[in-house]
Amino acid sequence: MDRLDRRGFLQCMAWTGSALVWTSTGGVLSSRMIRPAEAADPAPGGFSFVQISDTHIGFKGQANGDAAATLQQLLDRVNALRPAPAFVLHTGDQTHGQKPGAFDTLAEMLKSVKTERIFYVPGEHDVFLDGGKEYLARYGKGTVGERGWQSFDYKGTHFVGLVNVLKYKGEGIGALGQDQIEWLEKDLAPLSASTPIVVFAHVPLWAVYPQWGWVTEDAERALAGLRRFGSVTVLNGHIHQVMTKVEGTVRFHTAMSTAFPQPAPGAAPSPGPMKIPETEARRMIGVTQATLVQGTEPLAIVDSTLG
Repeated sequence: MDRLDRRGFLQCMAWTGSALVWTSTGGVLSSRMIRPAEAADPAPGGFSFVQISDTHIGFKGQANGDAAATLQQLLDRVNALRPAPAFVLHTGDQTHGQKPGAFDTLAEMLKSVKTERIFYVPGEHDVFLDGGKEYLARYGKGTVGERGWQSFDYKGTHFVGLVNVLKYKGEGIGALGQDQIEWLEKDLAPLSASTPIVVFAHVPLWAVYPQWGWVTEDAERALAGLRRFGSVTVLNGHIHQVMTKVEGTVRFHTAMSTAFPQPAPGAAPSPGPMKIPETEARRMIGVTQATLVQGTEPLAIVDSTLG
């Protein structure tokens, strides 16, 4: 598994809070910075969508005393986009340890988002207390295997939502499991190699920093079935910072939290909320937006500050 040195880390990470528009025309993700009230027109036949991650509703700490307030700021920015994004992907840790009422608070806030639909995968904080019962009761309808994984097609692009947090509490590492990997193989089998694929999950599907559990132990088994496709983008959360990596036709992108930043891999004794002033934290929290466009350029990451 990869271990990044400081230089390598800085080459693939952006530290500031982000707001990106991603569009799709023909299946290759590209992105650019968005600002409030900016038009975000995709190319003809294309579409845009938003990734929100690690909202951690219920969190209160030195870096952020009100995670709901910073989320609302970012939702306001998303709602200023014209046209509105086609849908939203929430890549987990909706709540901070399933604190009472947190799922309800988030659900109420997301009602305001101007989009067709919101798709969810859980983070470890969403399943810590009950193994995912509350999460699945809310978001399990239409998913597969009674565990919450799913797939759907949108304008020629195939989206796959994976669940890799159900073992995290006990083992401190992401895992997909045999059943889900077998389902993924069957889900991808009918697709032609030219079909654009977007995978979204919580824990990264590449070895960002295994010492902190920033890895999915059986990810390579899932990725093996994805490498035949000409365009694959993997979107994750969990590490609360932007990092990107390209392996052949597979592009990995991790998103920032809307609640608080975490330290760079190895830059602290352990992961967790950074103990920094809120004014500094607002430079390191954000929301990702994407546009798939026709072409062959790799995913570009551009960041703008919240504060």
